[in-house]
Amino acid sequence: MALDISTWDLACRFNNTDHHTELNGMDRLIVRRGQAFTINLYLNSGSYQPGYSQLHITAETGPQPEEQYGTRAVFGLSDEIDDTRWSAAVSSPTGDTVCLSVCAAPDAPIGRYVLTLDGRIQFDFILLFNPWCPRDVVYIDSEEKLAEYVLAQDGIIFRGNAEYPVPIAWYFGQFEEGILDACLRILDMNPKHSRNPGKDCSGRRNVIYVTRVLSAMINSNDRDYGVLEGCWKDTFDGGVSPMSWRGSVQILRTWSSTSCLPVRFGQCWVFAAVACTVSRALGIPCRVVTNFYSAHDTNSNLVIERYLNEKGEIDSSTRDMIWYEEPLCKCHCIGHSTSWMTRPDLPPGFDGWQASDPTPQEKSEGVFCCGPVPVRAIKEGELTFKYDAPFVFAEVNADLVHILKYNDGSTRKIVNDQKVGQKISTKSVGRDEREDITHLYKYPEGSAEERQVFEKANHQNKLQQQQANPGLQITIKLSTGIRKGCDFDVFAIVTNNTEEDKKCRLVFASRAVSYNGVIGRECGFKDLLNVALAPGGGERKVPLKLNYSKYCTNLTEDNLIRLGALLIDYSTKEAMMAMRDIVLDDPEIKIRILGEPKEKRKLAAELTLQNPLPETLQGCCFTIEGANLTGGSSITEKLESPIEPGQEAKVKIYFTPTQSGLRKLVVDFDSNKLGHVRGYKNVIIGK
Repeated sequence: MALDISTWDLACRFNNTDHHTELNGMDRLIVRRGQAFTINLYLNSGSYQPGYSQLHITAETGPQPEEQYGTRAVFGLSDEIDDTRWSAAVSSPTGDTVCLSVCAAPDAPIGRYVLTLDGRIQFDFILLFNPWCPRDVVYIDSEEKLAEYVLAQDGIIFRGNAEYPVPIAWYFGQFEEGILDACLRILDMNPKHSRNPGKDCSGRRNVIYVTRVLSAMINSNDRDYGVLEGCWKDTFDGGVSPMSWRGSVQILRTWSSTSCLPVRFGQCWVFAAVACTVSRALGIPCRVVTNFYSAHDTNSNLVIERYLNEKGEIDSSTRDMIWYEEPLCKCHCIGHSTSWMTRPDLPPGFDGWQASDPTPQEKSEGVFCCGPVPVRAIKEGELTFKYDAPFVFAEVNADLVHILKYNDGSTRKIVNDQKVGQKISTKSVGRDEREDITHLYKYPEGSAEERQVFEKANHQNKLQQQQANPGLQITIKLSTGIRKGCDFDVFAIVTNNTEEDKKCRLVFASRAVSYNGVIGRECGFKDLLNVALAPGGGERKVPLKLNYSKYCTNLTEDNLIRLGALLIDYSTKEAMMAMRDIVLDDPEIKIRILGEPKEKRKLAAELTLQNPLPETLQGCCFTIEGANLTGGSSITEKLESPIEPGQEAKVKIYFTPTQSGLRKLVVDFDSNKLGHVRGYKNVIIGK
């Protein structure tokens, strides 16, 4: 006997809250697979009769729904919910109101659905991955990790270098208005959907498939309506500097509102952060990871080679790169996003964090994407595992080889202890501190386990390395108090541990360097042709002064200077090299919250920055942004007057929080000389 249904209530407030989607809003039904949701049916006449009343239900997604592809499900009423498949049951019949529970299969495709009752009543809902459901492949058994990797709308990304990681606040904003729609649109715009929409929608049951689609669609290198266009030049004509982005919301909204034209411009951490936003929005636990000194191995031999002349200048004809910077990069977000999932397609033991990289570097199966590959597979050297294990393995394990090309044409390998894959970092769960997760990617340097991994990966260059103990040693030391705007000294320390007098040539150079690996102009240089070193530990300390007047016009927004010291032994023609990157400290933005932080109550942020430079700042402005703080938009306040040396720039910017809880107010200061200076403040918003 069919039910005589008059109207219905989707109970969006109850369901969305129960499914952890309430921050998307309460005006539509957004639920997660493998978990029941409730619909209230109001009857014209009669009442529900257990065992007699019937209801024919279909759930469909995509333009060509078919049962065999899992995009169409047909089911009726059961005595109770079966959370292993699509099912429905009446939970509390009360007269002319029927409380209907519906549960999507834990492996159902995610996306937009139409639910039809008895062929005549239809309503829409959105289905997401469910990391709270033990039967879903993205399940995490930790409320703290779920709060961090799915629900947190802001976080920390680490930049700088291995010696000095710099935390940058990022506004993921996955629950802001319009973001979930933009994320679903990314799936619909991918070329696989255009070629075969039915097959593509069916593939959305598989988080591995979805992750690869996102890895390809966050970048636009394949001219496929991707979200971001990369730019690794000195200028950003036709777009904005990647340093100007404070979060993902503006990027995704811009892409969606401009007919899916790629947003200009992104670089590695921006690609990774946007991928993290989209993953969390769809229900995939995700975090951004930074790999300092990450390699880009273009010929899959696990060796990054660089040729230098006797002046220490690099031959740029080879394609291999060390990201952050080239050739000794500071940091590149290697996959980063890493997503949590089980891997039923692989042998047991490789579930958990999977690395995938949306930064366009190399093609995988014909498109610019990378991963997902189990982080454990990288640690164990399992290079045959899907997807793109050799590339990610090289990012953290490739060997960096410098070769000196003498003026007479002969060559000699330079002794250099720079290591690829250092201080692999992510934000700690529930705290803003850096968590070092290098041990998840690689065994300790020099350990027996590391050697076994290299043997498995056929990393011959590493296996052939001897623990060198050269008689001559060179290191670079820094003075204290290095900050943007000041003059400072750096030192090359040369030591002779042999029993002979040594005469050497020392080339000590400094150059501005950018995130993208481009070596800029010289900031200071010395070429000492006759460095005499006494035997038995004789030492020379050679200073190099870096003056603001020289480096100020050469420095990029990354605030990076590369130091390189090349020591050539005249008697043996052996060469040693030390390299080090300096991160120049930006001034601190002081942030004070004025007023009692409460939901829907207007607050002011008092922002102050002191000009540290010996010159005037022009075109100054502060911008704030934050999840549930600034209405999903940025708020900018321009300063009318220039800021003289030592003077403070100070503004008040008003904003009204919309949700209670712990929030991050992300602050940016921009000017003609300092570039983008970042800061943030955690604010607890009361009800």
